[in-house]
Amino acid sequence: MSKVLAKKIPAKIQIPGFLKENAVLVIAIIAALLTSFIVPPDAKYLEYFDFKTLSCLFCVLAVVCALRNVKFFYTLARQIVRKFKNARIAILALVYITFIGSMLIANDMALLTFLPLGYFILSTTKKEKYLAFTFIMQNIAANLGGMLTPFGNPQNLYLYSKFNIPDGEFVRIMFPPFILAIALITLCCLIFVKKEALEIEESDVKLPIGRVAIYLALFAVAIMMVFRFMPYQVGLIIIPLALIFLDKKALMQVDYGLLFTFVFFFIFAGNMGRIDTVRDFFSYLLNINTLVFSALSCQVISNVPSAILLSQFTDNYRELLLGVNIGGAGTLIASLASLITFKEYTKQDPDHVKEYVVKFSLFNFGFLITLTLFCLILL
Repeated sequence: MSKVLAKKIPAKIQIPGFLKENAVLVIAIIAALLTSFIVPPDAKYLEYFDFKTLSCLFCVLAVVCALRNVKFFYTLARQIVRKFKNARIAILALVYITFIGSMLIANDMALLTFLPLGYFILSTTKKEKYLAFTFIMQNIAANLGGMLTPFGNPQNLYLYSKFNIPDGEFVRIMFPPFILAIALITLCCLIFVKKEALEIEESDVKLPIGRVAIYLALFAVAIMMVFRFMPYQVGLIIIPLALIFLDKKALMQVDYGLLFTFVFFFIFAGNMGRIDTVRDFFSYLLNINTLVFSALSCQVISNVPSAILLSQFTDNYRELLLGVNIGGAGTLIASLASLITFKEYTKQDPDHVKEYVVKFSLFNFGFLITLTLFCLILL
């Protein structure tokens, strides 16, 4: 009977595309609306928003979209991968590229850029058996590689701005787990990928050098905004204005869902911080162990909302920063980046989704437990 009904009901009605593709945003909207009944909107709502974080995130995403449109990252990555002649080194290169890319262009954009490249390389060389493993390692690399820089992960940009964390201190906090993450990812690739010969087809992709140079200059402007070398208001004028003339499409391609997710979680977190019982409860838990509790909260509500919410109840930004970064490993919803990877994998290999989820969980929880224990020892 249920199968008959499913055939009669259009797919769009069963699972609306918007809800499926913007689950985190929908949750953020619902959370903001529900708490707004407890804390009615007033003038203090304006204090919830971190406009610098939103501005920097928008500008970084916009410039990255422009660079993607001229196939800058694709060409760069392909040239690197093309130099390697066996599956193990090629997959290591793909993972390292994603790792480095997450530090420079944010974890979500690194995955959107380099996951398709991973599929292309493996499918054209008949090595699809490594697809799930490669995607999982790229996902872990994106989440953990981005933790070293303030703009590598969205939650970093928020915490960096909120607590005015000095640049040197930020790197010192994140460097030890960053190095361990590199070692673990490398070890996994060496163990689970064989030295099988492969060949990658040649293709001619010519970069528009002039546009690339301008976009890289705009990217430098975005980085100066993040590191406070330039008022963010100035960059917010320069970058969109330049892209209006150079690439309007890039402005349309910005992940506005992510930006509005921040907006609504700012409202939710701000309201939660004004509820006495909630504030006392979270303060109590964070006082017990900020690192562990923040990492665990990511498993349920994801790392970005965890950072925004928990920052209302603690000044221990060191443990909070560590927790919401290593907490990006674990469940599929621990990080938006993980959902992006899952979505891309189901599109490329829909017949092996269950196997992917099992492998994803084993590797991610392995990384989560190892990194959490390591950070607890350091503390």
